[in-house]
Amino acid sequence: MTPDRALQLTGLLVFAFGSNLPLGYLRETSRKFSLRWFVLIHLSIPFIIALRLILDFSWTIIPLTLGGAVAGQIIGARLRRRQS
Repeated sequence: MTPDRALQLTGLLVFAFGSNLPLGYLRETSRKFSLRWFVLIHLSIPFIIALRLILDFSWTIIPLTLGGAVAGQIIGARLRRRQS
């Protein structure tokens, strides 16, 4: 992997993580399995997919972006719980 591709991949993973931090924070205030809860979990996915396709990464990168998104959700929710 060239340095340019590594930088693009890093940017994609940072986006997946960073975009889910506020969503996880907000999700913590929603009733579990409600429509709002569902939307907050899945809202970033189309944007992550679009960015992955624009940057021309194959489907093999999906587990990495999914891991970043889940980590962002978890950490965002923990930040909300810590403030309460």
